[in-house]
Amino acid sequence: MKHLSMEEKSRMERDGFHIARALFNTEEISEIRRVFQEQGDSGVTPGLQNDDRLQSNEALAKYPRMMMPHRHADLPVGPVSLSAMLDPRIGDILHDLYGEAAVAAQSMFYFKPPQARGQGLHQDNFYLKVAPANCMAAWVAVDDADEDNGGLMVIPGSHKLGLVCPEQADPTVSFTTEHIPTPEGMQVVPVIMKAGDVLFFTGSLIHGSYPNTSDTRSRRALIFHYGPASMKEISGHYKPLLDFEQHELDGVLAATGGGPCGTEFVAVGSA
Repeated sequence: MKHLSMEEKSRMERDGFHIARALFNTEEISEIRRVFQEQGDSGVTPGLQNDDRLQSNEALAKYPRMMMPHRHADLPVGPVSLSAMLDPRIGDILHDLYGEAAVAAQSMFYFKPPQARGQGLHQDNFYLKVAPANCMAAWVAVDDADEDNGGLMVIPGSHKLGLVCPEQADPTVSFTTEHIPTPEGMQVVPVIMKAGDVLFFTGSLIHGSYPNTSDTRSRRALIFHYGPASMKEISGHYKPLLDFEQHELDGVLAATGGGPCGTEFVAVGSA
């Protein structure tokens, strides 16, 4: 069982994020990488990916992000993502962070090939609408990630500000439309990760990702979102919810608004 020390919990409360180093081993990450890459190489899968908002000549067009792969039991990515999403190592850490059991709401896979745009600074609970508590992300690095190949950036302590209304992002550097300017007195810092590391962060932490300026290095990531078992509502987009025994959680209301994490810019000529 993987649990957090008092010092790690204290840093999480202060900064809004925690890195669990090498939570997944080399063999596990290699299998995740292989299965998702083979699925991506087979072409865009309707219902799993959506490329109609992407410019046909951009790096992300061939490999759009996969949304809710754990719901696709008929595809190889389905059981792989479901198993990782409900991995007890993740569940143990979430239990420490919440002080109670967590339930799974979302899975995503981002390919981030060379020269792909990043994602503007944003807050996850702007989309998930978990209440009265907060959502939590577990961001699994499938490749080594840094500033060069489009790794994550965070603003430590920004989770204490509450939700901030986003502005329009710069479409030349972000594939999603929302962007939150860096709050006064705070700064953006890169999160340097090795494949197998998992970044846990609260739904109020302002974060995003750099563009992948590398010519050869991908930055793939498997991303999950959770809420506490005691939550009262969440955006309906994320239902049904699953506990770590794969049981659907009943009784959580559908919150008004919300939707998928990040809204893609509409390509010229797209509906």
